[in-house]
Amino acid sequence: MNDTPGWASPGSAPSDGKDQGTPEPAEPADQPHGPDTKWSKEQPPPGQWSAPGSTSPGQNPPPQPPPPGNGGPGGGGGPGGWGGGPAPRPGGGWGGGWGAPPAAAKPGVIPLRPLGVGEILDGAVSTMRAHWRTVLGISLGVAVVTQIVAVLVQGFLLDTGAGADVLSDPSASLDELSRAMGDTLLGSGVIQLITLLGTLVATALLTMVTSRAVLGRSAAIGEAWQDSRPQLLRLLGLTLLVPLICLAIVAVCTLPGILVAVAGSTDAGAALALLGGLVGAVLALWLLIRFSLASPALMLEKQGVFKSMSRSAKLVRGSWWRVLGIQLLATIIAAVVTSIISIPFTLIAAAFSGDNFSSFVDAASDVGWAFLIISAVGSVIAATITFPITAGVTVLLYIDQRIRREALDLELVRAAGLDGQGPGGPLGG
Repeated sequence: MNDTPGWASPGSAPSDGKDQGTPEPAEPADQPHGPDTKWSKEQPPPGQWSAPGSTSPGQNPPPQPPPPGNGGPGGGGGPGGWGGGPAPRPGGGWGGGWGAPPAAAKPGVIPLRPLGVGEILDGAVSTMRAHWRTVLGISLGVAVVTQIVAVLVQGFLLDTGAGADVLSDPSASLDELSRAMGDTLLGSGVIQLITLLGTLVATALLTMVTSRAVLGRSAAIGEAWQDSRPQLLRLLGLTLLVPLICLAIVAVCTLPGILVAVAGSTDAGAALALLGGLVGAVLALWLLIRFSLASPALMLEKQGVFKSMSRSAKLVRGSWWRVLGIQLLATIIAAVVTSIISIPFTLIAAAFSGDNFSSFVDAASDVGWAFLIISAVGSVIAATITFPITAGVTVLLYIDQRIRREALDLELVRAAGLDGQGPGGPLGG
């Protein structure tokens, strides 16, 4: 064999340029050794040692490495796409190559490593399933209070039927139309504000519950409230600020077209305003996704509004499309669930309100208490299910991005007490 450095087999003669590739007979064990001999006097019998990879007569060949696949060379096996080398041979050692990395710790609803899309969705559902008393208690309580307030406001303060009658009347004056439009927008704004406040409280509480569920810990509703209460006003400011920024961007982009139209070029102004509106909508969407992780950053790191927006931008940088896809998927799932639950209740409400279906779809028809109450029941059920999904996905996506960028999984392992150092607080700033 070739006398390759580091691979020469004991008992073979050094290569001297003569008859390379043909090993010389091993020196007998009792043969006297000269002063230049490199080997010990006590040597094993010839042929007992062989170079790595060679097979001596009468020996079985070494076992072959496993084929590519889950845990094999080139395989994508292992949780979360962690590529594995060849599976370790029995007894360990170098013969079978490096073993696959150990499985990630999973003290709670997710494994502590970078997550896939399915694992994020499954983590949100698992949180609701594992801590259903707290999660559903928060969602149901917030949804019930929100819908009761909305029904009372619609039933006593908002006259939606009168406004609809005026808007559908072709002979109505401009003042009447303006007043009716203002009342309609005011009513819609009040309902949206009530819904926003309910969603804000539910998001704050569920953020705390989900963050503890990651570590395998439960949180009572009172504990979640105590943890989230100091940040509620900041969360409200953040929730209002981001949409206002997006609306301002759309307004600025459409303003040149409006000015051109006012100057007299109606067609050119309309086209320019439409183009500016599209550009503004794209920029607004970009900002919404860029700041989409600001809410969990504000709640879990106890940051201010602008600092949490900066944190979100840092975490989303380089992963904008991934964050968009996951958030969009969660939104679609929530919308589908809401539609499946709300539409039947809306149809039942229309039947029990004493109006036929044609009057129900008529914009000028007024709605009664029966319609408001029955449709509100459907909204409560839908919100109870969708609140934990949307909030859980956002929190787990935030944690996933911190694991990918800041090695948060190491801190989570320590906080879960899996390294013997006791619990800590890795999610805080």
